[in-house]
Order: sequence, then structure tokens, then C-alpha cells
Amino acid sequence: MKSTHLSLIAGAAVLAAVTGFATVTAPGAPAEPAAKPAALLPVERAGLVCPAPSSSDLAETRYTAFTPAGEGGEAKGAAELKPALPIVDDEDESDPKKAKKAEEAAEKARKKAEKPVLAVQEPGKPAVAEADGSDAPALVGLATGALAPGWTAQQTTEVTAGGSRGLLGVTCTAPDTNFWFPGASTAKSRQDYIHLTNPDDTGAVADIELYGPKGTLASDVGDGITVPARSSVAVLLSTLTSEAVDDLTAHVTTRSGRIGAVVMSADENAGSDWITASADPSGTLVMPGIPADATSVHLVAFAPGEDDADVKVQLMGKNATFSPAGNATLHIKSSMTASVDLKDLTRGEPGSLRLTPVRKDRATPIVAALRVARGKGDQQEIAYIPATGPVGARASVPDNRAKGSTLSLTAPGATAKVKVTASAGSDGGEPAVETYTVKAGTTLAITPKAPEGLKGSYALTVETTSGGPVHASRSLALTSDGVQMFTVQTLPDDGGMVEVPSARQDLSVLDD
Repeated sequence: MKSTHLSLIAGAAVLAAVTGFATVTAPGAPAEPAAKPAALLPVERAGLVCPAPSSSDLAETRYTAFTPAGEGGEAKGAAELKPALPIVDDEDESDPKKAKKAEEAAEKARKKAEKPVLAVQEPGKPAVAEADGSDAPALVGLATGALAPGWTAQQTTEVTAGGSRGLLGVTCTAPDTNFWFPGASTAKSRQDYIHLTNPDDTGAVADIELYGPKGTLASDVGDGITVPARSSVAVLLSTLTSEAVDDLTAHVTTRSGRIGAVVMSADENAGSDWITASADPSGTLVMPGIPADATSVHLVAFAPGEDDADVKVQLMGKNATFSPAGNATLHIKSSMTASVDLKDLTRGEPGSLRLTPVRKDRATPIVAALRVARGKGDQQEIAYIPATGPVGARASVPDNRAKGSTLSLTAPGATAKVKVTASAGSDGGEPAVETYTVKAGTTLAITPKAPEGLKGSYALTVETTSGGPVHASRSLALTSDGVQMFTVQTLPDDGGMVEVPSARQDLSVLDD
């Protein structure tokens, strides 16, 4: 018995030496207190990537980056977005003159990529940069220290004519390994490019799978797409398959490395915008912020698992939740894309769409997105609203103008209160704070109170103070030649805080 007792203590000492902490309790001794709950601390590093804005020479792009005011992980920090590196074609390496010229161009690009396009100087104030034409590059960036928690960036591009006409807005994405894009297309009237951007110093390899209404679309070229270090690749979806499909779901995964992924969709009849990834597959999804004057609402959904899904389709309107006539439910077959035209669903009032399982005991995970149109005929303009997670503790969206911004808040569960902060302007102005109550099962659309003395653009930060959850989106509208161009960005939790486990007892230094 004595030797067993000593071996237990010796084993614990070894554990302490290996892990840096352990708890030693002799047999029969009182148990140690339970471990302390995890501490909630601000993140100290955050990465973002932005796709190349446009292939149009008429494009005018504004980049905006922002970190909300708050407690950062360190006293100082940096938050910079730099150009991605161009992909060098080494096909002519056998020709010494061409090889030298290519190397000189690559070296010039590397030096250019070290200069930030924009950098946030302080929390609570947006940084803005502009670019014109088709040469604006994709961007990769990193924020550290006090500028990392909640760091976000947006690029907004206005194209007034041509096949890419529209207001194209996209929130720059955090690198990841898995993305779902319901609502993409290989139809003849569409030009959908999936942009893959690698922020790291080593190459990444990605796969793209396409799923239509009848299942997987045949493709021999969607596997093993190489994305070089700190570079961006755009892939035209219609080149991956011979099948022309109006509504499909694109699935992007990586075999190695991390990437940011978004889809640029251009419709020759209805304008263009970015499609951002849907929230992770879930039994219940919310798509917030359908404009009151929407002339068409088109739902696309996909069930990635082995089971079919049956979901209720509900609109959370200004005063109540209801199901659209004739489309109260939707059946989604496993691994097949389903879609339904909900027409002018909102009928003059703002709303948000919620999908929930018909049977609570069969909550099959799905992904979904909305294609929303305003106007008709050659005055039509489109935007996409993917399913998104709740605001949670905090979420921000940059690039709000003096006019044209609408914030949509919806509470699919309990009534909630939210605090909305309009930041200082990029060129001047004092922050403004408002508090709103969002009733359960409704959508509240507000015109944000702009900063006093606003100059430039500003950011909106939404915080849930009680109740909820709350889902949110921001619509930005600009009028050009009589066309009400618009784009919608969702506001999921910014992930600025992270749980850090606490040890019960530190035995990293043991007495002899």
C-alpha cells in the first residue's frame, strides 16, 4: 500500500513536469476545489482577406477597415491590409530575357505588397482607401494587439455600366477551410467567379464541388486547385462543368492551408454583387434584412448530410411572424439544391426569413441564402443575403455613408434590447449611440443616427444588451442613372473575445 501511495504522487509529479500544471491529491484526502471557469479575454491576432474588387475598368472601389473601441489584448497593435501577390506565369523560363523580366516584375510586386493599402490607426475610427479600375488587387491583412478584437474590413465597388453593373459590397473574410455558397449558378445569363485568396506564406490547395437540383454536377477540374502563397485565384464556375444550372450550391474545402472564399455573381439582366458564405449547416437558419421594397425574393437551400430536410418557411415582419401563402414549407432532398420563388414577399414592409424544422426531433442541418431584387426590367438590381449567425456580444460593419444605410435587426426568439453605436467619421465627427428594442418574432429596420459633424464614412457597431438572440444586416444603397443599386452585409458576432481555460493549481515549479 505504501509503495502504491508513493507511485501515485510520483506520477502526478511527472504529469506536472510535462504539462506545467497538475493537482496532487493523496488517497483519502479531501478533493481539490473545482477548476475555475474559463476567462473571457480579447483576441490578440486576427486575419482577413479581401477579393480583387472587379474586372471592369469603370469600377470605383472604397476599402474601409475598422476596430471597435474597447479593451484590446495589448496596449499597442497594428491592423494593416496589403496587396496580394500576383501569380507569375513561369511558362517562358527557358528564355533568359523573359525569365529575367518576369523576375524583375515579381520583385517589384513583392515590394509593392509590403506597403499597406490601408491601416487602422486607433480603435473607434475607420480607415479608408480608394482604388479605380480593374487593376485593384486582392488584399491580405493581419491585426494584432489592441487593434485585433473585432477588426473588420469592407470593400464597396460601384460599376455604373456593363455586365458587372451594380453596387458590389463584401465584408472581408477570415481565412478558413470550409465554405458553403447556396445561390451560385452556371446559367448562361450568369458569370459567377469564386475568388480564393490565400493569406499565408505557404501555398494552399482547394477543392470545389457543385450541387444542383439533381445532385452533384459532373466536374473533372474542380479538384486540387492551387492557390499560391499570399495570392488570389478566381475560378469561373461554368468552366467546372458542362451543365448550365440556374440554382446550385458550391462547396469549397481545402486539402492543405487556409483561404478566404467569396463568389462574385454577375447577371446580364439584373446587375451584380458578391455572395458570401452561408453560416455553418444548422437545423434553424435566419436571413435578416429583406428590403421593404423588394420586388423578388428567391430562396436557395441545401442539405449536405445523408438525410432530407423539411423546413418551415417564415417571414418575421414588422409586427409578426407568418408563413407565405403557398410556401409554408420546403422539402430539401439530401445533397440536392432546392429553391423557391417567394416573389414580393415583404409587400412594403421590411422582413427577415427564418427556416426551422417541421419536426423538432428531425432538425436536419442545412445551408441557405436569398437572392433579393429591387426594381424591375432594366432598372432592376440584386443583392444576396446568406444565412448568418446572431450578433452575439458585438458585431460591426464599416462604410456607412451620410445617406443610404439601413440597419435591420430581428429577434427570432425572445424580445431583445440592442445598443447601436455610430463611430467617429473617417475624416471627422463624434460617435452617436442609440438603444433599440426588437420585439420577439419581428424585424426592425432603422436609419442609423449618423455621427455629429460627420465627415467621410463611419462604422456601425451592434451589441446585444439583453434578451435575444438578435440577427442583423446592413443595406447600403446608392442611386445611379435612376437605378437604386444596393448591397447587403450580415453582422455575425465579431469573435473579438475568446475563452481561455484556467488551471486549478500551478505546479510547474516543484519543491525538492
